[in-house]
Amino acid sequence: MPDLADASRSSPDTAVLPPLTLVLGGARSGKSRYAERLVEARGAPALYVATGQALDDEMAERIRRHRERRGPAWTTVEAPLDLGTVLGAEARPGRAILVDCLTLWLSNMMMAGRDIEREMALFLAALPELPGSLVFVANEVGLGIVPETALARAFRDHAGRLNQGVAEHAERVVFMAAGLPLTLKDVTREGH
Repeated sequence: MPDLADASRSSPDTAVLPPLTLVLGGARSGKSRYAERLVEARGAPALYVATGQALDDEMAERIRRHRERRGPAWTTVEAPLDLGTVLGAEARPGRAILVDCLTLWLSNMMMAGRDIEREMALFLAALPELPGSLVFVANEVGLGIVPETALARAFRDHAGRLNQGVAEHAERVVFMAAGLPLTLKDVTREGH
């Protein structure tokens, strides 16, 4: 039986890394691993921008496993709130940056009381100006039931708008399900 993980690694989607790629899907869908493979296939110096914070033991363990899986070839920068500033400082021609994940960044901003609409507008406006290759990971949170609380509904709505905004700017959008990539948008292949 073929190894599906190896198949996704060598798929045509990894052949060219466009300026902006969005990889989204549900929890444990294989988003991070797939995004890492996209960046690794590029062969350029890779930067991992982490938005998660080790606020409890479970998250600390998750962060440890992600770092271990990536190995020493990756440089990691933490950006739980100031993602736009970090990207502005770190993006450069020839460099590939993986941001994991936009959903945690959004959650961090909401918990910090930031003006979400303003922060998202500034972030989205800056994307076309960033050099190099960017790969964003995000959770698709709008496929389930309507959240019970106002805060959870606001989070779902903000996440949906953020994902739509990034997808609009992205040359490639990949939806992950059960570890398998489904390409939703790929302007690098149009006309081929």
